[in-house]
Amino acid sequence: MLIETSIETFKLTQEPFYLPVGSEIALFQAAYQTKLPVMLKGPTGCGKTRFVEHMAWKMGRPLVTVACHEDLSATDLVGRFLLEGEETVWHDGPLTTAVRHGAICYLDEVVEARKDTLVLIHPLTDDRRILPIEKRGVILKAPEDFMLVISYNPGYQSVLKDLKQSTRQRFVSLDFDYPPAATETAIVAREGNIHETTARELVTIGEKVRNLKGHGLEEGVSTRLLVYAAQLIHRGIAPVTACEVAIVNPITDDAQLQRSIREIVTTVF
Repeated sequence: MLIETSIETFKLTQEPFYLPVGSEIALFQAAYQTKLPVMLKGPTGCGKTRFVEHMAWKMGRPLVTVACHEDLSATDLVGRFLLEGEETVWHDGPLTTAVRHGAICYLDEVVEARKDTLVLIHPLTDDRRILPIEKRGVILKAPEDFMLVISYNPGYQSVLKDLKQSTRQRFVSLDFDYPPAATETAIVAREGNIHETTARELVTIGEKVRNLKGHGLEEGVSTRLLVYAAQLIHRGIAPVTACEVAIVNPITDDAQLQRSIREIVTTVF
């Protein structure tokens, strides 16, 4: 017996806000029309996931998102048999659901997944576009509308956490970074529901903190965290306090670095 997940639950009903910074929208659409898998590379919180959500809405396709982690198995992606009462029932995994219904499947932070798990996506990324389901003895042919998208943060690359060349060279790649100041200001103002002047000050803090990367700071402050600070300010939290809990504390535990970031915050505000 097979139980299918309703694909309607994966359709976006509202347009996710996204401001393009280059030709990424046209490139993504071209890849979709050409049936090419896409790899998004960029730092944490720079808008990769929001971009995929926006494109899924724009193209009217369901979006199945998988947050990858080190325990993610092939069974988690493809599906498994479960005992229900006296019957054995097959439940599709998220990847199978996306293939079966011609959705966009987004594997977020794909390098976190086990390498033996990633091998199963290979047949979906070439001209075969198939998904073997060994436990059921079937092969699913991906429909025209199916698209595979993966993302990862190159800043976290290491010997243990990196994509094999055999996987990397199956994708076209779009590079993402933090938006230009004017664009980021517009994003923070809109998403945080604050005045543009305050948003610009938050972006200035973000830019100055990012300059500390490589000087003890592993990762710069993300656009996401700037939006969090803006949302707290919108709720009446003092700007310095909002920056403390949304910027200073999350990105480092190092007391000296925290002092340096606080100095940046108090200089701007």
